[in-house]
Amino acid sequence: MLRGKQSWVFQNRPIIAATGVSGGPFEANGKLANDFDVLHDDLWMGQDSYEKAHRVLIEEACEAALKKGNLQDDDVHFYIAGDLINQITPTSFSARTNQIPYFGIFGACSTSMEGLALASFILNNQGAKYILTGAASHNSAAERQFRYPTEYGGQKPPTAQWTITGAGMALVKVNEGNENLPYTTSATIGKVVDMGITDPFNMGGAMAPAAAETIKAHFKDLQLDPSYYDLIVTGDLGKIGQSTTYELLTNAGLKIERNKFQDCGLLIYKEDQPVNSGGSGAGCSATVLYGHLLNQMKQGVYRRILVVATGALLSPLTFQQNETIPCIAHAVSIEMDNK
Repeated sequence: MLRGKQSWVFQNRPIIAATGVSGGPFEANGKLANDFDVLHDDLWMGQDSYEKAHRVLIEEACEAALKKGNLQDDDVHFYIAGDLINQITPTSFSARTNQIPYFGIFGACSTSMEGLALASFILNNQGAKYILTGAASHNSAAERQFRYPTEYGGQKPPTAQWTITGAGMALVKVNEGNENLPYTTSATIGKVVDMGITDPFNMGGAMAPAAAETIKAHFKDLQLDPSYYDLIVTGDLGKIGQSTTYELLTNAGLKIERNKFQDCGLLIYKEDQPVNSGGSGAGCSATVLYGHLLNQMKQGVYRRILVVATGALLSPLTFQQNETIPCIAHAVSIEMDNK
């Protein structure tokens, strides 16, 4: 059901039945290591390129989600996923492996919630019974494409963020009313916002206005107060972007308790890990949500959360053409009946 101008309400409450989360060596040393299903001790993962390793991450996360959901590839109706690299080839090649009917999507680091929103819409309207959805990123592959190869050892400013090496996948299914699991209740689809920022080392600052606009639209469309949620978490804004977004929302009159407004890029790593402003990448919100946050919901820490994944829609080509950085954010609300 359409609600307002930008939001869907899912009356049938599609269930997040199972998840799979894989990560690299930096994540293995992070705060949320125990929430991963698979962790690697090197970035190559037995492959001869970082891009192939990226595909391995995705395939492992898919396999973990299906195994926990007691399903095979053939049981799933659609696979909705994406990443950052070269026309999302790591994800497309994973679809070559699993042979599930495939929607390849690109929303940069907002891809995880774009996929969950679309999966929920399809399931809510009886378009499928099982959908696999998620997103992934690989630090060395992304750095090589969007900035400098890590081997170059270039100095980064404090505003820069660390691209997560990780994949998060969710098996979403029709709610049959007999399972006490997290379910999606609504989604707000963002608009592209471009504030004229051109610095690829300040993604958080570039994406903050898009995050604020989507959050404002969510509460306007659904006629909710921010206090409805136990947690509002952005995808990968880092220190700069998260504080900017909070200021923008406060100035717009939204009263959000500061401790209930967090960021996946600030949750995943330890204070002594050299990530500058925080984590980022398409795998950021995917791994933190489908690992840590859903585990927290199942443990009763949260009952209602709003996840707002943000994406910078630039490419190496647009940067070379001196284009500014257009950004977007998509939000999905997830709830659980703590019985």
